[in-house]
Amino acid sequence: MNTTNAFPKTIYAIQHLAFEDLGSLEDVFYQLGFRVRYFEAGVDDLTPAFTHDGLTIILGGPIGVYETEDYPFLKDEIALLKQRLAADKPTLGICLGAQLIAHALGAKVYAGHQKEIGWGTLSLSLRPNQVLSPLLNNVHVLHWHGDTFDLPENAVLLASSEIYTNQAFEVGNNILALQFHIETTEENFEKWLIGHTCELRNAKISIPKLREENLQYAQALEHAAFEVIQKFLKRIGYSG
Repeated sequence: MNTTNAFPKTIYAIQHLAFEDLGSLEDVFYQLGFRVRYFEAGVDDLTPAFTHDGLTIILGGPIGVYETEDYPFLKDEIALLKQRLAADKPTLGICLGAQLIAHALGAKVYAGHQKEIGWGTLSLSLRPNQVLSPLLNNVHVLHWHGDTFDLPENAVLLASSEIYTNQAFEVGNNILALQFHIETTEENFEKWLIGHTCELRNAKISIPKLREENLQYAQALEHAAFEVIQKFLKRIGYSG
């Protein structure tokens, strides 16, 4: 990968839902001297984001990877993602983004046996230089998904939860997929509760409980997310 001096200092982020942005990660990137450029899936031409030599982040959203008839733009997004992954360009997928990476690598993505919505800890695989090690010591991440995926060929499993085994994986140094959310902030969590109100009520999830847990766990997650991103940036070639 690039050396520090040559590493592109713009982060490209692909959004599938307006309020699911980079969250706390955006502050991390600004602190490290990066710029951030957003692309809206289904609206913008995503070609620049997928051909970008620097880090591209594919964010979450409520649609399914397999819903290409209802959301035809997914076909183009997946095709561009396949090319990017084949070129081993640095890519981070979060939630739907992780599912898109799994699908683009040939793994099955499908509706899970139950919704996983709420704060919880992870079981991390024991690996040298585990990029998710900052999530140890009882750090709670935010789970918010109904779909899941099989582990792609040549991928290394990094994390599991009590409900779903495949919570995070990496392929080489440059590709990282997280089914869970590390980017949420205490301040902006209310947007999630408003934006996902129908899903929460249909799943009979307690909104007051989610709000209470946000106050309990979000700040620790923000600190851990900073360290995770620093470790991943170092792995893909940035050490500034």
